Amino acid sequence: MDALEALKQSIREYETRLRQVGDDQWDLPTPCTEWTVRDLANHMLLGTRMSVQLLAGGSQQDVIAGLGDDLMADCQDPVAEFAALAAQMQDGFAAPDGLEGTVDHPMGEIPRTTFVGFRIMDNGTHAWDLARAIGADETLDANLVSRMWDDIQPMADGLGELGMFGEGASGDLGEDAPLQTRYLDLVGRRP
Repeated sequence: MDALEALKQSIREYETRLRQVGDDQWDLPTPCTEWTVRDLANHMLLGTRMSVQLLAGGSQQDVIAGLGDDLMADCQDPVAEFAALAAQMQDGFAAPDGLEGTVDHPMGEIPRTTFVGFRIMDNGTHAWDLARAIGADETLDANLVSRMWDDIQPMADGLGELGMFGEGASGDLGEDAPLQTRYLDLVGRRP
């Protein structure tokens, strides 16, 4: 699965779960221990908006300045808002130079090929988080999981130290565990 196909599938996975959120589920806890479903949805709107800004040449300072925004505060339709931003992000990555060069990411200057991997993993991982929170189907597309697994391998050893992925891998799973379970464990989830 190439990067653009994986991005599209990861967006589909997240948006499918977002459509399933009931009016009474926005305050439910998620596997991201400090976030409710609403907080997770806000994070995804922010991350997707950030991607659109960076792909359009936005600066690190401008992006960082908006990372604390509450996009859910006045959002009448989180699904439509996410879909619109996600379409712009896809267009940015699909442009003739969309996967070439670098972006001025909050983590520093990174290749666009790495950046698209971050977006794929964020969408896919949070699709699972959202499914777990609302009791929806947690099964992610197998090809997407394989892509996320491959994309995260260069960072696998240090994930627990970043603080963004819980404690990282538990060390309790063998190679015979399903790949989705191993991926989720690696990013600090304990399915």
